[in-house]
Amino acid sequence: MNFTTAASALALSLLASTAGAQAVRTEKTMSLELANQIATATVAACATNNHNVTAAVVDRGGQLRALQRADNAGPHTIGAAQGKAYTSASARNTTGAILENVQKNPGAATLVDIPGFLVLGGGVPIRVGNDVIGAVGVGGAPGGHLDEQCANTALAQVADLLK
Repeated sequence: MNFTTAASALALSLLASTAGAQAVRTEKTMSLELANQIATATVAACATNNHNVTAAVVDRGGQLRALQRADNAGPHTIGAAQGKAYTSASARNTTGAILENVQKNPGAATLVDIPGFLVLGGGVPIRVGNDVIGAVGVGGAPGGHLDEQCANTALAQVADLLK
């Protein structure tokens, strides 16, 4: 084997090993226990303000991990909480910020047409560093901003577990 052939083979093997390393990723995910803690803390945070809500926690792919509904929360709050959690996980942003973008940006107005998206305040991504590992959605407080406050309060309570 001559030098040029050997150098070419070495370069190709290095490229292949680099490409292979990028083809498989490791992603963080939350346990069922953590999802339940977040849902429980969210419902409790809203209860301190006399808001009967449902909290849904989804994984990074928007799949339901935990759902808790306060005793007097309306039946509509289940779908609302799940929709907000799915939307937040999918867009990797709060649904309040998405709502604001839809209202101010005509180009974003069609986001409401995406199946499963619920563009109302109350969905908050769950982050570990810069990675979104899921989201919590809340439905039932008298305003999306209040739903979002409950979610943020709950996430602050489990912040040490999100490292």
